[in-house]
Amino acid sequence: MKRPSLLFRRLVAVLIFLPLAAFAQRDDESASPPATTLSPYFWVPKSDGIETLPLKSTSVDATIAGVIADVRVTQVYTNTGNTPIEAIYVFPGSTRAAVHGLSFTLGERRIEAKIQERNKARQIYETAKSAGKTTTLLEQQRPNVFQMNVANILPGDEVRVELRYTELLVPADGVYEFVYPGVVGPRYTGQPAANATASDDWARTPIIPKNGEDPAAFSLKVACVTGVPILDAASPTHRTEIVYDAPDLARVSIDPAEISAANRDFILRYRLSGDAIHTGLLLSEGKDENFFLAMIQPPARVAPADLPPRDYLFVVDVSGSMRGFPLQTTRKLLENLFPTLRPQDRFNVLLFSGDSRTLSATSLPATPENLQNALRLLSGLDGAGGTELLPALKVAFAQPRTPNLSRIIAIITDGYVTVETEAFELVRANLDQGNVFAFGIGSSVNRHLIEGLARAGQGEPFMVTDMNETEAVGARFRDYIASPVLAGTKVSFDGFDAYDVSPRSIPDVFAQRPVVFFGKWRGPKTGKITLTGFTGTQPFTASLDVATADTLPGDSGLSRLWARHRIRELSDDIAVRPNDERIAQVTTLGLTYSLLTRYTSFVAVDEVVRRDPGLLATVKQPLPLPKGVENSAVGGDIPTSPEPATFALLGVGALVAGVLVWRRKRNAR
Repeated sequence: MKRPSLLFRRLVAVLIFLPLAAFAQRDDESASPPATTLSPYFWVPKSDGIETLPLKSTSVDATIAGVIADVRVTQVYTNTGNTPIEAIYVFPGSTRAAVHGLSFTLGERRIEAKIQERNKARQIYETAKSAGKTTTLLEQQRPNVFQMNVANILPGDEVRVELRYTELLVPADGVYEFVYPGVVGPRYTGQPAANATASDDWARTPIIPKNGEDPAAFSLKVACVTGVPILDAASPTHRTEIVYDAPDLARVSIDPAEISAANRDFILRYRLSGDAIHTGLLLSEGKDENFFLAMIQPPARVAPADLPPRDYLFVVDVSGSMRGFPLQTTRKLLENLFPTLRPQDRFNVLLFSGDSRTLSATSLPATPENLQNALRLLSGLDGAGGTELLPALKVAFAQPRTPNLSRIIAIITDGYVTVETEAFELVRANLDQGNVFAFGIGSSVNRHLIEGLARAGQGEPFMVTDMNETEAVGARFRDYIASPVLAGTKVSFDGFDAYDVSPRSIPDVFAQRPVVFFGKWRGPKTGKITLTGFTGTQPFTASLDVATADTLPGDSGLSRLWARHRIRELSDDIAVRPNDERIAQVTTLGLTYSLLTRYTSFVAVDEVVRRDPGLLATVKQPLPLPKGVENSAVGGDIPTSPEPATFALLGVGALVAGVLVWRRKRNAR
């Protein structure tokens, strides 16, 4: 038999092994982030003696006293490999959190972190890391995204890192809500990696594919001390155990049997007996400064007799991260909202992912036929592509408005982007185009984006974490926009020497929630704080007597809450008009009140040199996909096994090669 030619043998080899090589290359690419952009990527475990899952557990202990929550988060890092490592963990935080403390424990040694200017803290950390000292660094990448670095974790080490924060709970419609964010969702970014700075790299995070087991244990406990009997308490997101030690003391913990408890936000809601609301005045006297927190309940909402027509624009995210539960929930939300629109109202729908398209070139009458057409448009979409939010907002604001109608712009998204600042600036620059309301859809949405869009657009944020909540959330949105609770709102101080009051002005009040403002005060505890405004055609006045206010210890947290609120205001200003003066003000506030900010970080160093110069592996802790989010939210293939298309390609290659071999043999006979 004649031997096949060299060219033929090479052709067969190419047909057989090219699909295998393509699969191997794709698998290798899945093991590391793409080289072109700062994209999240699927995590691939390795077995080369390096610990790839350093975070072993997270435990959360929160105490809610009145309207102030004090939270302690403990993260345990271990190294079961045989190589010293640096662990990097990206995790979410509350948008209202005033992070004021960090420490770590190694063996019998506990090291308390110090607040430093961000670049200086990073330099201290890098120097200690290079010197072989165990060190930690906590940085804020977004107001709700933190990054923890722990360097020189030696084989066999267990490092316990503890961070502490305080936040304010403001009830809405008589319901208090405490939220602990579970996981940072994969953020879409088109930013080239080549142009990225060190502070941008957090988005380049390994992701555990859907249904993959989260290796880190998670536990959470909340103690509610309300001062007023608790009517009811429940979590819509997790199975919980609730024990009432007293009528005004409830202890809440996540059921240990809860599976993957950290792949979504934990939400606790509770009401007080008689629908009581913690309103009033709290004072704090310090060594150098005194602070106050005022909460005044506005009047009940009065629905107008004749609501004028509205022009609604629904801006809907249909990108890959919205596939599955988020997009199904979006459809359900609009199915509930659309029937409440009246024929005299007008509406339009703008869909966006990698590009944008609208239902109509101009807004349409809200007739049953037009509304059904919009729902049919949504029903044919599964979710695909990137999340190009900024181009979509530009298209939305460019849509022609119906004259003499109030426009309501509702943005519906999970918020998995990294362009929050640019989006806020774009909304502020187009306030004349309508009020912006933002709906966060998903089990672990980007609350910084959702709340910031609404704040910039003088609207209100709404969160839908479960499909069963869509009807209730839609009803709150309808009630909210029906009429303002209080217009022409003003605050005055009579006989009370207040200064540095935040917020600097109070807009019209829509939601049925207390009006909250912070400030400093000096002099005697006398006088009144008065809130005035109009509800419908009736004037409204409410006053707080300073002399009868509760006075808290100097370290009660009011100073941190005031500083955090002021930092948020300044950060909003920086997003619109960045300048060195405002950045310096935020930095000074962070350093003065020991708070984590965009420009200040916590750093702790154990001065014991524990590692000789040599190998130190950097490991990024993989994150689970948020509950309900599909693998399409992450670019690239799932690295666990070949996809069906890969098997098909292998089969075609083998079949073609087999046919060629058979024909060669037949011709050789």
